[in-house]
Amino acid sequence: MLSQELQEYCLSVAKKAKKAAAQMATVTGSQKNGWLQKCAVLLSEKSPELIAANELDVAAASDYGLTNAAIDRLRLTPKRLSEMASALEEIALFPDPVGQIIESNIRPNGIEVQKIRVPLGVAFFIYESRPNVTSDAAAICVKSGNAVILRGGKEAKHSNEAIVKILSEATAEFCLPADIVQFVTTTNRNAISHFLQMPELIDVAIPRGGEGLIRRVTSEAKMPVIKHFAGNCHVYIDREADSEIAERVLINSKCQRMGVCNAAESLVIHRDVAKSLLPILCESLTKRGIEIRGDETTCKIVPQTKQANEEDYYMEYIGPVISVKVVDSLNDAIEHINKYSSSHTEAIITKDITSAREFAARIDSSAVIINASTRFNDGGQFGLGAEIGISTDKFHARGPCGVNELTSYKYVVYGNGQIRE
Repeated sequence: MLSQELQEYCLSVAKKAKKAAAQMATVTGSQKNGWLQKCAVLLSEKSPELIAANELDVAAASDYGLTNAAIDRLRLTPKRLSEMASALEEIALFPDPVGQIIESNIRPNGIEVQKIRVPLGVAFFIYESRPNVTSDAAAICVKSGNAVILRGGKEAKHSNEAIVKILSEATAEFCLPADIVQFVTTTNRNAISHFLQMPELIDVAIPRGGEGLIRRVTSEAKMPVIKHFAGNCHVYIDREADSEIAERVLINSKCQRMGVCNAAESLVIHRDVAKSLLPILCESLTKRGIEIRGDETTCKIVPQTKQANEEDYYMEYIGPVISVKVVDSLNDAIEHINKYSSSHTEAIITKDITSAREFAARIDSSAVIINASTRFNDGGQFGLGAEIGISTDKFHARGPCGVNELTSYKYVVYGNGQIRE
């Protein structure tokens, strides 16, 4: 596609999305829920077609240089398709956020001031590798009254196109705008830049993928961006930790699925329990193929450990490596984590509720988890049904972004002829 053709194509997609978003103002909650339930049925009924399309992408994955973790994110299985359908059904059960009265008060002069939840408008969603995210993003955007432009990675092109085709089939039945969910069919990377230069048509950009993609979107976008750069998540084992819980939580946080942003990348442990616990923890990690990179104390306690450097403590490995740091106090743990963390997810393992509360108060991340796995920082696990991403920003959304996080608000004032004196 030539440069001028590409620009015209992107402009056409954005204009159609803007028009569709405006039409959503009169769409009812029952229409949106009917569409979600129908799409869930179609995802199940047409799973053989989706898996066949996905197999084309998986077969070509090595040509794109994808790692094993990336191929795992790319792959669709009957279980994952069932989970995709269940997420849509769960989102359909949520209250319709659009039109909700957040606050209301009657002023002394008799006017009623309502603060009402409204859609953001048009979301441009850029993501990599994970085709299950396609249905999640579309569902969340439509439920919250937004139009969405989906730009998936070339490595999942067949899968994403097949999913969007199914989602689009159901729009007419429920009188939804035909262009409420659009998929960017070109794999030309310059298309992203064109869309990011359209703040008059696109209200928010949401990148979900590697740090390079997210930094590119953040630097180029002329509209607000909801994002997280990396998932350098920590598990801190306190001096008052239950050893069995510590091992179970650490192994799940690191090993249950390594190629995701809420997997643990760093272990921080109190010196008082390091000598007794570290050999056990490191053995469990090593059995699961995890390379351990530790500080000087860790290397003395567990001699087979590789010496960590400064870069290791900042690293999001997204694979079978973990950094380890031994600290002298809860305060040292908090300072270490706040220095190296990407503000995504941090967990503390402790029986001391006072320490847990201090950790939760002082850690500056989107989620703090006490005596449980970092893997719980997820829209589905938090009861949001699904998420369009996890934000480490503080404005306007933080943590898993579900339907409410894709809304804004406006004030609606009811009067009876009042004028301002």
